[in-house]
This record gives sequence, structure tokens and C-alpha cells, in this order.
Amino acid sequence: MGKIVLDVSVSLDGFTAGPNVREAEPMGDGGERLHEWMAGKGPDGGVDIGVRQQVDAAVGAVLIGRRTFDLGLGPWGGTPWPGVPSFVVTHRTREDLLGDNGGTFAFDGLEAAARRAKEAAGDKDVLVLGADVARHLLRADLLDEVYIHLVPVLMGEGTPLFAGERAELVPEGKPVAGSVTHLRYSVLKPGLP
Repeated sequence: MGKIVLDVSVSLDGFTAGPNVREAEPMGDGGERLHEWMAGKGPDGGVDIGVRQQVDAAVGAVLIGRRTFDLGLGPWGGTPWPGVPSFVVTHRTREDLLGDNGGTFAFDGLEAAARRAKEAAGDKDVLVLGADVARHLLRADLLDEVYIHLVPVLMGEGTPLFAGERAELVPEGKPVAGSVTHLRYSVLKPGLP
């Protein structure tokens, strides 16, 4: 069975979005700079494209925070990856929603959504979208890996990645440098060496 993986772009000062996240600016003011590397236009952009392709090939399901869903549905035009089942973590459940691109959104609580996403993903990974849901998964010992795309920019303020949470992370492989630095870590589970 695949892993639950937080795949996130983060500024050098630890923010996953800029300040003033809202419908008109889902990534907050200046937050889109955190995703520019995905276009492969920076120095060593071919490396970045290769990393993005590896991530895309590994995704079997998606776990999404409710706020990320609310803000992302319009720009995505459906599920974040076309046809890939997405599970929205929420206390406000509702009927499933079929995205315009063939993927389905299901709405459930944290543990049920994580379980359902892993079942749907099979041998592929469940990617996590949203800093808040990532914190909840970490607290519940449900997060297996953290894949950080470290962007050389200082946001100054915005949405912090883990906002005071604590965990032991174990490097998985060597850093990969493109126009940003790609770092992969396993989350050390309590009671495991």
C-alpha cells in the first residue's frame, strides 16, 4: 500500500502561502511564486520538471483540507490531478462531487478520509494538499513522508508549514537541486527506531 505524503512548496522562512489567502488569491499575496519552479523555467529547470513528473506519476489519491478545496476547486477545474480520487477532510460532510475533469471529491473526517484515500490509491501514494490538514495528519500519526520543494524566497508572513508541531524526520535520499531544492523525509513514528 502507498504512503501518505505531504508534497509542498515552502519558502525559506517556512510559509506555504502568502498573506491574505482569499478566493481572488488562493495562494495569498505573492504566494504563486512558490509554484513557479513547476514550469521548469529557472536555472536547472529540467531537474524541476523531472521531480514534478515523478510526483505526478506516484499520485493515486489526494487528501485535501476543506479550505484548500474551497479555494482550489475553481482554479483546478475539478480534482487537482485529472481523474484522481480526492478526499476532502472536513466536519461539514456532503454528497460526493464529480469534478469537471473526471475525478470525484469525497467528504469525510480525518481518519476515515485517510483510510479511504489509501484504499483508493492502492500501491500509489496519497498526496496531501493543505498545511492545516497536514498538521492534523502529523498529530494523528497518519503522515508517512514530507516532500518539500524549498523555494529561495522569503515571504515574511503567510501560512506556516507546521506551526509549532514537533516530529522527527529522517532524510530519504540526497537533496535534488534545480531552481529550488527538493528534499524528502520519512516521518519517524512514535515507538519506532
